[in-house]
Amino acid sequence: MQLVSLGLAQTLPNHFDPSAYDDTLDMSLVPSIRFLTSPDFPPFNFKEASGDVVGYNVELAQALCAELEVDCTLQSWPWAQLPKALEEGQGDAIIAGLSIDAENGRLFGFSQSYLQLPARFVGRKERGALAEFNPHKLSGVVGVRRNSSHHEYLIRYFSNVVALPFDSELDVLKGVDAGTIDMGFVDGMRASFWLNQNECCDFAGAAYFSVEHFGAGLGIAVSKDKNDALRAINIGLRRLAVSGKLDELYLKWFPIGFY
Repeated sequence: MQLVSLGLAQTLPNHFDPSAYDDTLDMSLVPSIRFLTSPDFPPFNFKEASGDVVGYNVELAQALCAELEVDCTLQSWPWAQLPKALEEGQGDAIIAGLSIDAENGRLFGFSQSYLQLPARFVGRKERGALAEFNPHKLSGVVGVRRNSSHHEYLIRYFSNVVALPFDSELDVLKGVDAGTIDMGFVDGMRASFWLNQNECCDFAGAAYFSVEHFGAGLGIAVSKDKNDALRAINIGLRRLAVSGKLDELYLKWFPIGFY
């Protein structure tokens, strides 16, 4: 995985090899793509007061359809009903922040990951220079959600710190704000929303990626009998990465980036 940065701007995700072979596909085999999503996962897909479903995933689906020049529809379903809806042929693909893991892999085909969810350290801005944060010299008390993958990772790779478990990541972040712990080690995506509303704190150091601990990221789930649709979606994702459209969507929906 490569990380890219625009000057002094935030680091941007790039999970695509720009030199990868761009498959050719007869798009007459994919006359349309029926996307399914849910209305309750902001900022990826959520319902506005107007009743419209908006978000990162919604705009990604629209961008894919424009890039591939195919007709698309987007239906909103309750989260728990999405797998059954896809199985029953109500749609061709789920774009709702579904994790690429072994359990889901038994049910669906998956596109390449378009966004991974790294772990990040979070600290108060006045507690030293966060820009000079050195994880190899890290010590003290670090908050983490109890019995989480982040808890396991922290214990395994940062033996010099005292891992203090909390019941939730929000409790960890509140502990950082209150100064009762030196730092928190949390899911970067969730922390980015909190940081957007709490100027006390910021990310420290780099992002940590681990398929074993934090998963392979988010992908578009496709019915296993829709191989042509899956190929088309992967072609579209690579093209959007090369054109910069994925960067544009990330900057729009994640003003405090978690990479």
